[in-house]
Amino acid sequence: MEKILTALQERKKTAPRLAKNSKLFKTIIHAIQEKKGEGIVVLDLRKINEAVADYFILCDGRSNIQVKAIADNIRDEVEKDCDEKPYHIEYGDKWTLVDFVNVVVHIFQHEQRQFYSLESLWADAERTEY
Repeated sequence: MEKILTALQERKKTAPRLAKNSKLFKTIIHAIQEKKGEGIVVLDLRKINEAVADYFILCDGRSNIQVKAIADNIRDEVEKDCDEKPYHIEYGDKWTLVDFVNVVVHIFQHEQRQFYSLESLWADAERTEY
C-alpha cells in the first residue's frame, strides 16, 4: 500500500479534466469487463479538492492471475484504442494500480478491497456502478 500511495503523491496531475463519456474512460471500463472484473465502481473525485485524480475506478479480480490480466488488458486496450500509455503501473498480487493521471484504476482481490475500503475513504465522491 505504501508504494501505491507514494506513486500517487509523486506524480504530477497534468492531464486535462476528463468526462465519463471520453474514449479513455469507456475503454478502461470495457477492458475490465472483457476480463470479467467484478464490482466495477467509479468514484467521481472532480469536486474534491484533495483528490489526486478526477476519477478512481475500482474493481475486483478473483485471483492474483486475474488481477494482473485485468491490468494488462487495460494497458493494452488503452494503448491500442486511445494511443495512450499509463503514467505508472504498480503491480501487486492482491492490489494493482494503473495510473493514467486523471483516472486511476484500482484492481483488488475482494478481501483487499474490503480491508482498504477506498469507497468509504472517498465517501463524498459521486459513485457509479457498472
